[in-house]
Amino acid sequence: MKIIVLCGGEGPEREVSLRSGAAVSAALEEQGHDTVMEDLHGKKDIFPLFSGGSDRFAFIALHGGWGEDGTLQAALEMMGVPFSGSGHSACALAMDKTASKALFRWKGITVPKGVEVCRGTTAKEILESSRLPLILGKSGKLVVKPCCSGSTVGVSILEGTDMLGEALEEAFRFDPRVLVEEFIPGRELTVAVQEENGIPSCLPVIEIQPAKGFYDYTSKYTPGACEYIVPAPLSEFVRRRVENASLEAHAALGCRAYSRVDLRLGDDGSPVVLEVNTVPGMTATSLVPKAAASAGVS
Repeated sequence: MKIIVLCGGEGPEREVSLRSGAAVSAALEEQGHDTVMEDLHGKKDIFPLFSGGSDRFAFIALHGGWGEDGTLQAALEMMGVPFSGSGHSACALAMDKTASKALFRWKGITVPKGVEVCRGTTAKEILESSRLPLILGKSGKLVVKPCCSGSTVGVSILEGTDMLGEALEEAFRFDPRVLVEEFIPGRELTVAVQEENGIPSCLPVIEIQPAKGFYDYTSKYTPGACEYIVPAPLSEFVRRRVENASLEAHAALGCRAYSRVDLRLGDDGSPVVLEVNTVPGMTATSLVPKAAASAGVS
């Protein structure tokens, strides 16, 4: 069976996607698979790739946009093409941070407090909202992010509200819907969830320590910009809590095969789920390969 690695796209995560695609292609070829990497420039590129027969498998390394929001997955499902990762509904839910967090709350999974605003909402309107004191929380910090974006594109962390207008403007560049959330102090963790025969389990927990600032786009994809501790130094009790929260988030969305769950570990040892990635990065600096290597998985 030929494996077609889908990557590229037109969005802000294009370069990362190409790097993921190259890494995946190299790994598959090393294992002897018949592999071809395809740089997609638009949705129309999908259909010709899979019209030549049924002996093809799609490995999705297309980050963000229609590669991760369920559009690509739905197209492959309609064509009867087997593919890597979660189905269209799980991808659509995970990509929409408002929808996924509403589902997590309903399932009893702890997430940050926040409010969604639409393009045209001003900083003044948010500052006058009765919910703002709850969102500011104890830290006095805010996180402003696009509702449907990845790789920390368009994300700002604010000390107070003075720069809220500028942060909204930046986030609205990438999405007409924006989340304004409380900042959760504590340790930054991520957990790769993998399934074997439909049974999910966690790879070693990773702790992320950026050299400066927060874990933004530059930190994620610049070698040496972060220290990654694998496995994270956690007590058995806390590790189990982190893993359970990750498994619950993976299951709540209906993910399959694999996902990556990003969390914050509060000062009291309670995990807070930030988001779930259904098409996690596979570059040399990406987190899933680091967790897999720590567990001895190639």
